[in-house]
Amino acid sequence: MTSEDFFERIAAQYRTKHPFVVYRKPNRNEVKSLLQGNDELFFSKDFSEKGFLFSPFDDAEQSVLMPSENSEIMVTSYVNESEEEPSKVININGEIERENHINLVKKGIDAIKNNTFKKVVLSRKESVPISNSNPINTFKSLLNVYPSAFVYCWYHPKVGLWLGATPETLIKIEGSQFSIMALAGTQDYKGSLDVDWQEKEKQEQQYVTDFIVHNLKPSVEHLQISNVETVKAGNLLHLKTIVSAKLKGNASLKNVIKALHPTPAVCGFPKEAAKQFILKNENYNRAYYTGFLGELNMEKTIKSRSERRNIENRAYAISKKSTQLYVNLRCMQIKEGNAVIYVGGGITESSNPEKEWQETQLKSLVIKNIL
Repeated sequence: MTSEDFFERIAAQYRTKHPFVVYRKPNRNEVKSLLQGNDELFFSKDFSEKGFLFSPFDDAEQSVLMPSENSEIMVTSYVNESEEEPSKVININGEIERENHINLVKKGIDAIKNNTFKKVVLSRKESVPISNSNPINTFKSLLNVYPSAFVYCWYHPKVGLWLGATPETLIKIEGSQFSIMALAGTQDYKGSLDVDWQEKEKQEQQYVTDFIVHNLKPSVEHLQISNVETVKAGNLLHLKTIVSAKLKGNASLKNVIKALHPTPAVCGFPKEAAKQFILKNENYNRAYYTGFLGELNMEKTIKSRSERRNIENRAYAISKKSTQLYVNLRCMQIKEGNAVIYVGGGITESSNPEKEWQETQLKSLVIKNIL
């Protein structure tokens, strides 16, 4: 299917107010879409279903599922028109928004000093008027500007319209082998990956990694932890660790997701105390921001690695279930002629409230730059 026909089908789906998702995985040219055949709202019961998952931050709420069996699946190849990041827009935020966020961060630091938790991720939203209400054009802009991100546009008439370019994987599973990304710490990218990290960012990253390892241990074996590395995501740098392992025979995806989500990278540590603080003090509903999304139990064909040259072996391939879920960061919701942008950052005892405010401004540019 040509990319023109592909995007026209999605546009028609949107015009008729039928659910769809269109997405591209990091560093790939393949763009994939699920077009749901009706406007029914499906939910995942236990993460054993097959389709595209869209889950909220609050793990007490249900995860929306776009089931494969109720959807037309389309694939096309898309070559980026440009990989150049646009010049940064002037970031204008009101003094009230700045004061509110700084006061929220101060409250979080006080709670840490009172031993309520060790880390909490605090966020805010801002609304930007948009003249271009065509989500397909916005999606293409995200594709062009952020080739190394998971880029998506998700729509359901009973939920809303969301787009994003997230740098963070929650979990990847093929068969029983899986990997999880621990991403934390933020700096502005200034042309080099060779940067110094403050103790605050290193500590933040360690909390995330330790949490993942501790909570996975009952469900996995052969656990391995990579070295910490600096990675670029859009106009920002982060610290990244990969945790890989093999699921034990009696472990389910539901067990793993319940143990992990929401991680300290988007919530805090200990998890429940940080989550309750967020729900009580942020004064807005995150909805699907810092939730997770992606392919759930989709079939993936893996070609044989055999070097034997007979015809039978050349045709041989293994089909495995593949789940690839990403944390819903660097995202926005299109609502009533506005782009509602969600941004946040990890708070520890050594956090500086003014710097935390500036960090959220840097993160908001990921979306503002394409609007």
